[in-house]
Amino acid sequence: MRVLGIDPGLRNMGWGVIDVQGTRISHVANGICHSAGDDLAARLLSLHGQLTRVFETYAPDTAAVENTFVNRDAVATLKLGQARAIALLVPAQAGLSVGEYAPNAVKKAIVGVGHADKGQVEHMVRLHLPGVKLVGVDAADALAIAICHAHHSQSAGHLQAAIARADQRINVRARG
Repeated sequence: MRVLGIDPGLRNMGWGVIDVQGTRISHVANGICHSAGDDLAARLLSLHGQLTRVFETYAPDTAAVENTFVNRDAVATLKLGQARAIALLVPAQAGLSVGEYAPNAVKKAIVGVGHADKGQVEHMVRLHLPGVKLVGVDAADALAIAICHAHHSQSAGHLQAAIARADQRINVRARG
């Protein structure tokens, strides 16, 4: 399974791609989409085009996006939400389901505590993906989101497999 993690931002949108085979996670690529343009619409269009090229290049099977952090500046939060909409739109246009995770859930999955700082997240991403060359902190956050999604998907897969086995046993007993 190929996972794309996206750390939404209006100026810098981090992205990271990992491959998952069983419990093995490997780094594929990471980067940052830098918005260009003088007005909001142009910047959003720029992010959309860059993220679409990431999808075309790496062909992920699933994607995950971090939820927006709400702060005291309502205007900044609204603009970040619009950038997040681009992060949700591009995978949806590719027909993918998109996992959404709160920042604290990502940190807890990667570091073990929900209030870890960016340095701790970056350190743990490097431990999960030995030899990774990080383009920047936004790319490190995006890889953390991808790893979090991989862990959650694996857990969900194990749960679905256990439910299927239990249903199978119940059906065998009912027939027998």
